Amino acid sequence: MQTRRVLVVDDESSLRTTLLRALNKANYQVVTASDGNEALALAKSDKSFDLALVDLRLPDYDGLDLLTELKNINSKMEVIILTGFGTIQTAIDATKRGAFHFLTKPFNLDELYSLVEKAFENQNLKTENTKLKSQLHHKYKFDNIVGQSEEMTKVLELVDRVADSDSTILVTGESGTGKEVVARAIHYNSDRATKPLIPVNCGAIPAELLESELFGHVKGAFTGATNNRIGRFEMAHEGTIFLDEIGEMSTNLQVKLLRVLQERRFEPVGGTKSIDVDVRIVAATNIDLEKAVREGKFREDLFYRLNVIPLQIPALRNRRSDIPLLVHHFIEKFNTSKKRAISGISPEATDLMYHYPWPGNVRELENLIERITILKGNGIIDIIDLPDRYRERQFVPNHSEEISFPKSGIDFNSAVDAYENALILKALEKTGWNRNRAAQLLKLNRTTLVEKIKKKGLQPQEQTQ
Repeated sequence: MQTRRVLVVDDESSLRTTLLRALNKANYQVVTASDGNEALALAKSDKSFDLALVDLRLPDYDGLDLLTELKNINSKMEVIILTGFGTIQTAIDATKRGAFHFLTKPFNLDELYSLVEKAFENQNLKTENTKLKSQLHHKYKFDNIVGQSEEMTKVLELVDRVADSDSTILVTGESGTGKEVVARAIHYNSDRATKPLIPVNCGAIPAELLESELFGHVKGAFTGATNNRIGRFEMAHEGTIFLDEIGEMSTNLQVKLLRVLQERRFEPVGGTKSIDVDVRIVAATNIDLEKAVREGKFREDLFYRLNVIPLQIPALRNRRSDIPLLVHHFIEKFNTSKKRAISGISPEATDLMYHYPWPGNVRELENLIERITILKGNGIIDIIDLPDRYRERQFVPNHSEEISFPKSGIDFNSAVDAYENALILKALEKTGWNRNRAAQLLKLNRTTLVEKIKKKGLQPQEQTQ
């Protein structure tokens, strides 16, 4: 780990020497300055100081003014104010200007070591928090939502247009389509990105507890309410609240949510004082809310309040051209996170995935690739690596097309034989006449397929010309 660098600023020569020796002994790299101007010159020429110990009263500078200028030069630098004239107001002023702490002279070295260590711990937490926020912003950039189909392009264009507004958005789509991913993209690309995003799964929380979860409660509001508790709306102040499975909310609670949408205020359960909130609301559902309104299961006025900007996420079966992109995206993801070395997927396996109906949508595809990546470990994903239900897709004719019979009828055995020939040739062409893979596609033993090929005299097209 890199040695921490400390700037000591004090006009007392003996104290500077004491601090230099003590901090050097604790393995910190220390530079000293006797006044504010010297300290600023050092900070400007070398912006790598992690911490500054600054005397409140310097011959040429007020310590708090120097604190401000040092933070302007390097905002990541922690500053501890040293003084023999400490007052509560001075400590408050120092904290408001960005000081980590305020240390009154005389102090013992153990007290100093402890405070310096805490300052660096605080700095580490800030750095880690910044890193995590950066990762979140990167993760939920629009170009990280995988999909180039016309259907997903339209979704992303709309998300891009509405993200920086404060309008309420209703995201709809089947389970597993990625509604929460889109909701997070909206938040992290909005003006509220640095504020909280608070998700609430309205379907996973019992109805009798959801009101308290959303709006909080006061002590004694109900049995077990031993303390005041803030709700998710208050947590999301100045940020975004994501109400997933909004269609599962009880009609009684829908009334209270409607008031929050209208007035931007609420009362905690058992409370009498209203709390004002500034939140952006993104709701999501996998049910048809308009149908629920017609059936009296969802309030019409709330529906229109939520449906300011409707955003429909297509099912995976309706954006099949994105399947190869998603497969390779998930292979890269799980190669990294699971330390595996899957190098790709065969055309035959891709074809089966392309035609599979995906009732679980993108979530099902992600789970499948994670499972295969872990179990297979390396190499190319092939048909044999897919679970049975993905390999059991049958090649069937389109029964919606009318079968035409001539007046004289047809020779049933000849027609079946011709259809069998077509199936075998199609499988062989798809696999480049690889009999093993063709047999897998047709769910035949390899020897059975080879015998049929010989019996029927089937050959690649170029050999028959």
